[in-house]
Formats: sequence, structure tokens, C-alpha cells
Amino acid sequence: MFAAQSFFSCFRGSQEDYHEEDLCKLAAITRREHMKSNEFMGTLRSNKFVIRMSKDTYQVLKKHLQELLLSLIQQHLHFDVFEGRPRNKQTIEATAGAVTGEATFEANKSKVYYGIPPEPDLGVVIEDESEDDEDKDKPKDDVNSSSSQKKKVKKDSNGPGKKKQEHNPNAPPLNRQLPFPVMKDSDKLVKITLIREAGKRVRLGPDLLPSICFYSILNAHTSLNTVSISEDSSLLSGGFEDSCVRVWSLTPKKLRMLKPPSELAQIDKEAEDVLERIMDHRTAVESRRLIGHSGPVFSTSFNTDNSFLLSSSADRTGHYFATASHDRTARLWSTDHPQPLRIFAGHVSDVNRVAFHPNCNYVATGSCDRTVRLWDLNTGSSVRFFTGHKGAIYSLSFSPDGRYLASSGVDKRILVWDLAEGTLLTELKGHSDTVYSLRFSRDGNMLASGGVDNCVKLWDARAICNPDYDDLERDNDNPASSKCVTYELGSYPTKRTPVHSLHFTLRNLLLASGPFTPAS
Repeated sequence: MFAAQSFFSCFRGSQEDYHEEDLCKLAAITRREHMKSNEFMGTLRSNKFVIRMSKDTYQVLKKHLQELLLSLIQQHLHFDVFEGRPRNKQTIEATAGAVTGEATFEANKSKVYYGIPPEPDLGVVIEDESEDDEDKDKPKDDVNSSSSQKKKVKKDSNGPGKKKQEHNPNAPPLNRQLPFPVMKDSDKLVKITLIREAGKRVRLGPDLLPSICFYSILNAHTSLNTVSISEDSSLLSGGFEDSCVRVWSLTPKKLRMLKPPSELAQIDKEAEDVLERIMDHRTAVESRRLIGHSGPVFSTSFNTDNSFLLSSSADRTGHYFATASHDRTARLWSTDHPQPLRIFAGHVSDVNRVAFHPNCNYVATGSCDRTVRLWDLNTGSSVRFFTGHKGAIYSLSFSPDGRYLASSGVDKRILVWDLAEGTLLTELKGHSDTVYSLRFSRDGNMLASGGVDNCVKLWDARAICNPDYDDLERDNDNPASSKCVTYELGSYPTKRTPVHSLHFTLRNLLLASGPFTPAS
């Protein structure tokens, strides 16, 4: 054992900084019996460390391998040999850092259907609200004329000559798409709102940055675990250490409860404003505290129409769509099944983050093993395996078109991945501490980031993701060498508030939130 400790002390200093946490786990082994109970030792024994190298490099290496070294390599290492020229040092460092080495070629060989399928036919004609506003200022005769013209448009748009949406060739084929429930009227109303708001959306760019609205949560710097904002930007929820969930209204419309059953029975169910009549205005408040968990709440998420709020806690209760866990797995759930529909196993450490792909056929996970994986919901298999982070991963965000995935975490860096090619697109540096939140704008032209350094940063996603964008010169063989400082469009520090959540509204207003940290 003394010889092993001497060997460890001699070569510990020559290892990369991002392996320091792993080395500390190995340093805790001082007896032979410690090896059986050491979690990191178990990971190394059950997984070969992957090293990618060119065929020419491998041939040169083989000439210097003696029988003893060759035996050790075959037992603990896996050489993933590829055709082509050898990589330079910067390219190798860009994808290094994972606990089990780099991703093999086979790990990213599967085809990913990243496209977004066409929207279902809502069966209604969506009129532009701006036209209604203009009609208010017109004379009565003009209003009648425009109204009849709208009716004519409505009749024509429902006719047999209506053009059908073409199927996106990059979207999942119809025979492999997940079964979705029939759209309810409330779902259709949400879709209509999305389409109307999209028509008023500001198209962001380097010359047109978004306005940012920041919500600071007071007296919560040690107890707030998570923050989320609803899809329509009307509600904000927070999960706390004391096992409670609190919901705030971000609009003048306050939170209300349903009327008592005796009063509900007297309401006309056929009335157009029945959804408004069933609410009790006497109970209106700006925020509401939800109690039910018996452990710290780590994540909250609103459903599309804000009728449900999902929460996950250390007490292991609740109904989820997808969850991440310290048991090294992610799981897919359905609210009408008590057991998970899929278990995604492959990470070798805690899974910190899970995110649904925009087409709902894939799930991405980020882990403490410093890797990102993309899982196919149909098969439950891993179709993308990305390495390059030097620390635990705490945030994931898909681009609106579904092709790109951004990840960030403890290493203060943001990595952008191309899901179609299975490669690292670029590396963004600028934050000085852990990056907790990422979000693409609604048009995909901008990426927002925020974290422990009390700062919101904006990045030019169009320049990052568009290979034909000529304003920047990038080395395609070495994405890490990109002049990522040119991608940064703006940096906006807060007073004393770390950024826990970012959200772009339907019109591309950026909302951010976090707990205010008082001066010590």
C-alpha cells in the first residue's frame, strides 16, 4: 500500500485541474478494504477510460508498448481509433474532462430527428388582434366593411383549397412519433395565444437586444432551491428548503380559488365567461404558499395552460414527466401510471438536469460525471454522448428549431452542441462562476445565460449556430479556438442577486429571477 501511495503522490500533480475532485476520492483509499466501498473506484472498475486517437498515432504508440503495459491498457483503457489526421492539443482539450474519457464514434452515430413536426390543425381561423384595434379608430361604415371582409377571409381559409403544412424531413417520421392526447379546448386556446403573440414578436439581433426584467426574491438567499416561470410568463414559482412551494402572479391578475360547491352549482355552464365566473374574487392574492412535500423542493414546472404545477422533492413524492436523480438515472413518467415508462441509465454519477426536446421525442440530461446525453424516448437508448465540460452540469437549453443544445455548469463555460452532427459547435467563456441558467430566445437568434456571478449575459446564437454567418471567422477543425469573446452581445450585472432562472416571453422580453443575497 505504501508503494501505491508513493506512486499516487508522485504523479498527482501532473493531472489536469478538472480531475482534482476524482483524485481526492482516490486519496481517501488508504486500505485494501476501502476499495470495495469507494464509489469512484467502482466506476473505474466497471467502465474503461476512453481515449480517441488517429490511426497513425495508434500505430506509433503500439511500437512502444511492452507486454505489461499492453495488458494494463487492455484491462482499463479503450482506444477509439479513427481515420484521418491527428488532432491538435486544443481540439483534444475541448472534448476532454469526462470521468470516463471521451465519447466514442459509435456513441454519436445514430440519426437524430431534431426537426419540429407541423402544428396540428386547430379548426379555427386566427384573426389578428391588431386589426381589431385599428377598427376602433375607423368610421362605422369602414368598420362594417372590414368586418365583412374578415368574415370572407374566415370562410375562405376553412375551404378545401387550404394549403397543408409540409412535413419537416428532419422531424420524426409519423410512424415513430410518441402518442399525444387529443387537444382540449384549453390547449387550443393556448396554441392560438402562442400564434398571436408570435406575430408581435421582436426579432432580436446584435443591433436589437431584448429588454430584461429581473425578479429578486427577498429573504430567501439560503432557502430558495429553484425558480421557474410559466410558458405565458404570467406565473412564477419557487421551491424552498422548508418543503414549501410558493407561486406569484407576474400580472395584475391575482391568484384566485374556486367558489364553494354550493355557489358553483348555480353558475350557468353554457355562459361564455364560465371560467371567470367559477373563480372566487374574495380570495384574490398576489402569491400563494403550497404545502404538501416533507422535504426540500428541488424543481418546479408549469404545464402548458398553467392548470398544473409539477414539483419534485427529496421526499420522493409527486407526478412527473421527466426526473433526474442522484441514483445516476433519469426517468420518464406519465401522470396516469404509477411506474416510470422509461429509465435512462448510462451516467456514472448524479444526474442534475433534464430537459425535453422541442419535438418531445428526446430528453437531454446533464450529470456530475461531466457529460451530456440525449435519449430517445421511443427506445430508451442514448443517441448522443457529449464530453467537454470540466465540472458538473447544471443547465441545458434546446434551440427553438431543435438542432442545437447548450449546456453549462460548474466550469463557468457554455458549450453549444450540434445534435445533427453530434459535435461540439463552440465554447463560450465570460462568466466568473457557476452558470445555473441558459435560455434561447423565441426566434433562436440569442442565447441568455446567468449564474452565481450575479450577471446576465447575452450571446449571438445566430452567429454561433449558422455556419454561413460571415461576420466571424472560425476554425472548423478546432471549435474551442473560436473567438468566443465576439459572440458576447451584452453583460448585465445585478446588485447582489445570483441568476437562478431565465425565460423569454412570447414577444422576446427576457425575464430573470433569483434570491437577493444581503451583505454579510
